[in-house]
Amino acid sequence: MKIELHEIKVNQLCEGFEDNDEAGVVGYGGKLDIRPPYQREFIYKDKQRDAVIDTVRKNYPLNVMYWAVREDGKLEVIDGQQRTLSICQYVNGDFSIAGLAFHNLKDDQQQQILDYKLMVYFCSGTDSEKLEWFKTINIAGEELTAQELRNAVYAGPWTADAKRYFSKTGCAAYGLANDYLRGSPIRQEYLEEAIAWHAAGGTIEDYMSKHQHDENAGELWHYFQSVIAWVKATFPKYRKEMKTCWWGFLYNLFKGETLNPATLEKQIAKLMMDDDVTRKAGIYPFVLDGNESSLSLRAFTDNQKREAYERQKGVCPKCKKHFELEGMEADHIKPWHAGGKSIAANCQMLCKDDNRKKSGV
Repeated sequence: MKIELHEIKVNQLCEGFEDNDEAGVVGYGGKLDIRPPYQREFIYKDKQRDAVIDTVRKNYPLNVMYWAVREDGKLEVIDGQQRTLSICQYVNGDFSIAGLAFHNLKDDQQQQILDYKLMVYFCSGTDSEKLEWFKTINIAGEELTAQELRNAVYAGPWTADAKRYFSKTGCAAYGLANDYLRGSPIRQEYLEEAIAWHAAGGTIEDYMSKHQHDENAGELWHYFQSVIAWVKATFPKYRKEMKTCWWGFLYNLFKGETLNPATLEKQIAKLMMDDDVTRKAGIYPFVLDGNESSLSLRAFTDNQKREAYERQKGVCPKCKKHFELEGMEADHIKPWHAGGKSIAANCQMLCKDDNRKKSGV
């Protein structure tokens, strides 16, 4: 890879700055792609953004930036996007600091900012070399998520279109399903989850590799809409616990079954009031598949175990043999699914072999 150091003034950087869906995010007279397909949305908080402008106004040096040289001679940011956007947006009048926007500054103050010199490395090489460089120099910055790195490796028309649906502030996926998804679209967590659902047991990497050169991501978007529509129809009463469920996996398994929302709601309401259920979000998969492990049922306390052990005098009620406390495990006398609670009166200590036989382990 060939690397050359350049001094770029702020007025050069901000020339022709645009940030819209049609043109993308460009600057430097239209020659710089500020947000290539593998880059993230703007994630700086106000304090970080303001610190960049304060650094420029005080003529302190900013960290060096890196731009990649494309085959057509144009450039793309591979490190420094957040700083670049902070500067361009301020000069463009998109925000103010302490009540002062760029246009509120005195002429000499404006000129000082416009004349500020940025140190930028121009990097020339193959796509794979640029991507490896991108990963390396970002280690010390805002750490990339796994999905952001995948977006870099599988950059193409499919990825760009998928980000339009799933990765922008206020994107379509956010508007449709914010109440049902964890994470943030701008950190690629919506996109990652949607792909994991649709990959149906395959890897996200295999899915993106297969679709990398598709013209658009319409198939993924339609699938995602179907998942959310199924969730809302099957579980019409919303609860905050629904935000942490992996809905796509449940949809893949149960979309073809006839389900009664009213019956499911009665079960859910009862389980929500059950103190033994410590993971309330697990109620939703449980009412569909009956797997109690989703519920993280409350375990017996050490005191309850000791009480049962002393009551039994250390004898396992199944095999009638004596064991030390460490060689036994707590068990529900009346199973939880039959209404048994995790209380002292319902606790018995079984030897490990008998407990595992009973559990089917």
